[in-house]
Amino acid sequence: MNKPTDVMAATFHGQALAALERGDVASAEQAFRHQLEARPGDAEAWRFLAAREHARGNTAGAIEQLQQARRSDPRDPATLHQLGEMQMLAGDLQGAAESLRAGLALAPGMFVARLRLGVVLEQLQQSHAAMLAYLNAIDAAQAQGRWLSDATTAAGLREAVKHATRYVAAHRRAVFDAAMEPLRQRYGRAELTRVDACLAIYLGERITASPDPRQRPTFLYFPDLPSRPFYPRERFPAHARLEAATEAIREELHAVLAQARDELVPFLGAPAGEAAAAGLLGSSGTQPPAWDAFFFHRHGVRHDSECVRCPRTSTWLDSMALVRIRDHAPEALFSILRPGTHILPHRGVTNTRLVTHLPLVVPPDCALRVGGETHAWQEGRCVTFDDTFEHEAWNHSDRDRVVLIMDSWNPDLSEVEQAAVADLVAAIGDFNRCSENSASARTGEPA
Repeated sequence: MNKPTDVMAATFHGQALAALERGDVASAEQAFRHQLEARPGDAEAWRFLAAREHARGNTAGAIEQLQQARRSDPRDPATLHQLGEMQMLAGDLQGAAESLRAGLALAPGMFVARLRLGVVLEQLQQSHAAMLAYLNAIDAAQAQGRWLSDATTAAGLREAVKHATRYVAAHRRAVFDAAMEPLRQRYGRAELTRVDACLAIYLGERITASPDPRQRPTFLYFPDLPSRPFYPRERFPAHARLEAATEAIREELHAVLAQARDELVPFLGAPAGEAAAAGLLGSSGTQPPAWDAFFFHRHGVRHDSECVRCPRTSTWLDSMALVRIRDHAPEALFSILRPGTHILPHRGVTNTRLVTHLPLVVPPDCALRVGGETHAWQEGRCVTFDDTFEHEAWNHSDRDRVVLIMDSWNPDLSEVEQAAVADLVAAIGDFNRCSENSASARTGEPA
């Protein structure tokens, strides 16, 4: 910075900052004006002058200054945010939405800008887009430790944040009510009383704790179901047919382990060497801990090539009453727990479905613990448990432990409730994806 004008601009900038430290706003404004005479392209100075025009009640003048700032630096998110705010105050809602979205594309974490975008879109009567903007604002703020309470929310924003929260809640309720309405019309509201209570709990409208404090679903709690870590075998008569096929299923498992080990994948998706991140603990020094899987179904998607490799196993799975929810279930797989691996305590997502293991290869010193109750697998004998209780598993042997895992509906749900939960969970998934895609579309980030 050798040019005289640059030196002068830097001098005036320093004077402006010093004046602000003293609380002398008038002198700061004068210094910033002199700075712009020396260097007209300083966006910070234009933003300050815009704020002064706004303080005087001259919104049009503030917008003019901010347009100058934008011309100086078109990719300055602070300028775009401030411009959007002034356009909103001036009644230029379309212009405000454009400016705020442009700023958020450059700085996705500007949660106040997201809040203002929600206000603009609500005034434009774009209710769904407004709800997504509000939801993304709340998520972004809370991810940064803000808007968790009045104490973490700026006083001037508290009412706006509360409005945004109410708006999101009402819109979400409307979305999920619409998903449930065809079932209410078909079966009657009385058949769906517990499902309605489940939705109210999910939306935070109703607080209901499990009668067993050990049970804490991470996603969806369905009230008035028995709370028990392990379910009696007699509740699942179809499992006897699966147990009778143990030897045939085990033969296909051995073929997979002998010929298709490269098709096994980490169950939790963590790369090799990142066991701790995947919730695994090693108890053997001979090899790293690992929990591998050979999926027949994953997140509701059938893995056709794996099913072709194990035709008898896939036929047996097809005959079972597995949970079927679009994009979510069933989950069915060979679960391979490597020697010396301990799956650390964790909880499942919902008590509407249970997990069944058909043990195929069980060396000594392997066990499953659910809700503090330990179960030793027995080859060919199914065990069914509620994974919303904290559970863990370990293989302290020197050989692989393998079970066939599948999920099934909680038998204490009626068929109508099963259909309603399937529709509700699918609707929640659609809603969440819509929110994520909205955020990524505005920020240019991958969903």
